Amino acid sequence: MIYKLRVILDNEEDIFRDIAIESSDSLEDLHNALVNAFGFDGNEVASFYTCDDNWNQEDEIPLFDTGDVAGEMRIMSDFSIEDLLYEKQTKIIYVYDFLNMWTFLVELAAIEEKQVGVTYPELLFSHGLMPIGENNINFEADDDNLFSEFDDDLDEDDLDMFDGDDSFEDYGFEENWN
Repeated sequence: MIYKLRVILDNEEDIFRDIAIESSDSLEDLHNALVNAFGFDGNEVASFYTCDDNWNQEDEIPLFDTGDVAGEMRIMSDFSIEDLLYEKQTKIIYVYDFLNMWTFLVELAAIEEKQVGVTYPELLFSHGLMPIGENNINFEADDDNLFSEFDDDLDEDDLDMFDGDDSFEDYGFEENWN
């Protein structure tokens, strides 16, 4: 079967892609299709997340095994798309590049028969351009006075706690502990 997916960038502007992909393809295949559809270079880490109907993130499915014990964690190549998406479960979340946190909402729009002569995955429709450079997440404070409580007359005495008459015993350990 062919899954038609709408993949929406979680951003203020409308940016989305419609993709047709075989339901038996792996999540890694879907990851590669999304990298190509949105114009990424493919050099960053990514994960899919299961979610509920309200897009609340649940279980992570990473591109690579990042667990403490090798082989213990299931990764994208271990899941087919139909393992996670079907008629009653139509949503997953995709995050690409954990520094910029490109977050995409992936929704199953239709399930259709495979068409003869069509190569899948296929980009069906593209709307909007990806923002240039970093994601448009603003990590700055709204209040200009946020750091004012930390402003003081910082001087050299503040930077070296062991200068002067203070001894290491005042801090609960000895100077030559080893």
